[in-house]
Amino acid sequence: MAPNQGDPVSLVAERPAQEPGDRLPQDALEHHDPVTLVAKGLSLAYDQRTVVHGVDLTIPAGAVTAIVGANGCGKSTLLRGLGRILKPAAGTVELGGRDIARMRPREVAGLLGLLPQQPVAPEGITVADLVGRGRHPHQGAFRRWSAADADAVAVALALTDTQDLAARRVEELSGGQRQRVWVAMMLAQDPGIMLLDEPTTYLDIAHQVDVLDLLAELNEERGTTVVMVLHELNLAARYADHLVVMCEGRVLREGAPGDVLDVACVQEAFGLTARVVPDPVTGSPLVVPVGRRGTRGAATAGPDA
Repeated sequence: MAPNQGDPVSLVAERPAQEPGDRLPQDALEHHDPVTLVAKGLSLAYDQRTVVHGVDLTIPAGAVTAIVGANGCGKSTLLRGLGRILKPAAGTVELGGRDIARMRPREVAGLLGLLPQQPVAPEGITVADLVGRGRHPHQGAFRRWSAADADAVAVALALTDTQDLAARRVEELSGGQRQRVWVAMMLAQDPGIMLLDEPTTYLDIAHQVDVLDLLAELNEERGTTVVMVLHELNLAARYADHLVVMCEGRVLREGAPGDVLDVACVQEAFGLTARVVPDPVTGSPLVVPVGRRGTRGAATAGPDA
C-alpha cells in the first residue's frame, strides 16, 4: 500500500507549478551516473511464437533512444524484455554489466523503471497515492516515508501538470490525464533508466510535446537514460539521440536519426512510400508520406511542380 500521506494536496502546496521551458528544480531529483543496458542475442516469445529474434542492442547510456517500426514488429515486446517483464527465450539482458534476470527486483527497480502501454491502477486509488508508489524502490526495512519522498512526489506532480488532480481518483480521469499521472509516478521513482511504451498515447499534440520535452529535459539535466517506443515517427526523429528501427522482430537499422531514416528505410520498415526532408524547426529527418492522394497531386501539378 502507498504510505499514509494525509491530504494529498498538501504534497504540492509548497511547490509552484513549472512553466513550459523552466529548468527542473535543482533539488528535485538526483543526477544519475550512466548505467549500461545491453541485449545479447535476445529472443523473446509468447508461448511458442518467437516475436523478437536474436537481437544485439546496446542502449546508449545517458541518451534518448526511440524504438520505432510497424505494428507487430516487436518493438513493445523488446521493451518488455529489456525491462525484465518478459523472460528471454534465448540470450540475456545485462543491466550495469550484470544479468538482469539474476538481480533482486528492488535492486532493478532502483535503477530501471518501465511504463507499459496500458498500465492498470488499483481501484479507488488517488493520484497522489499512485504517484507515491513510485517511491517504493527507495523504501526498505530501515527507511520509511520521508520528507524527501514527499518532495519527489510533489515535484513529479508539478512537472507533469497534475498537481490539481492529486486528490482525485485515477479512474475518474480522462485517458490523457491518466497518462500524465503514470509518467508522474515514474518521475517519482527517479530511475537512472526510463523505459516507456508509447508515453504519448491518448495525449493531444500539445501534451505529447510537453511530455517529450520533459523527458528530454530529464535526460539533459539529470543524465537519465530514456528509452521509448513511439508510433509518431517524426517526433521520434526529433527527440531521439539514437533511433532503433525494427522490422519483423529484428533491428533493421540503428544510429543517429539523420543517419538512419531515409526513403529506403521507411519503405522497408513500414511499407510506406515517402519523402524524407529536413525538419524546418530542428533539421532532423521529417518523413512525408506520399500516398495515393499525393501521387494524384503530382500527376496533375504539371512538369514544373
